[in-house]
Amino acid sequence: MRARIVTVAQQKGGAGKTTLLVQLATAAASTGRRVAVVDIDPQASLTGWMRIRTHEARTVPALRFAMVGGWRLGVELDRLAPEVDLVLIDTPPHAESEAKGAIRRADLVLVPCQPSPADIWASRATFELAAKERRPARLVWTRMPARGRVVEEARAAVGREGWPTAVAELGNRQVYVASFARGLGVVEAEPKGAAAGEVRALLEELSPLL
Repeated sequence: MRARIVTVAQQKGGAGKTTLLVQLATAAASTGRRVAVVDIDPQASLTGWMRIRTHEARTVPALRFAMVGGWRLGVELDRLAPEVDLVLIDTPPHAESEAKGAIRRADLVLVPCQPSPADIWASRATFELAAKERRPARLVWTRMPARGRVVEEARAAVGREGWPTAVAELGNRQVYVASFARGLGVVEAEPKGAAAGEVRALLEELSPLL
């Protein structure tokens, strides 16, 4: 069976694309899946994270990694597909042409979104692009406060758009930042913590789609 492909895309920068990808990749690898991560974002945040992970000696599941220009993505995916179970692609913001190719190859598109009007407005372009390519997409809330008016307003705004939204959310927790800086996912840094529970719940929710 060929690898399933997840593209993480969002037209706005700073929405948590790379964080979401890293958390899902490490959580999936911890279950025994063979996982590859592909960076087509010139900002190369995922590449920097992988460099830390590779150079630090630790007992964590290995991840296949590739950094390629968007125009070479198809060739890279064809190379990886027979060798892994899951491929996650990190895409650049503000680059519809790059994102389009990654979305076209995806079995699932994940759209990370913080509870802010700017993130919600930017998400519309990504959902429209996924719809044009006839790819299923899910919004995933990131950096979510536990409660508050901003959360209620954000949920209501997305509800009006009618976008499919994951039930599991990533909270506004410092451990996401701290583990990233160490080349880890939260399931590795604090496996019994609340953040690890959030990530596992999200992976379990998405698994039937993959």
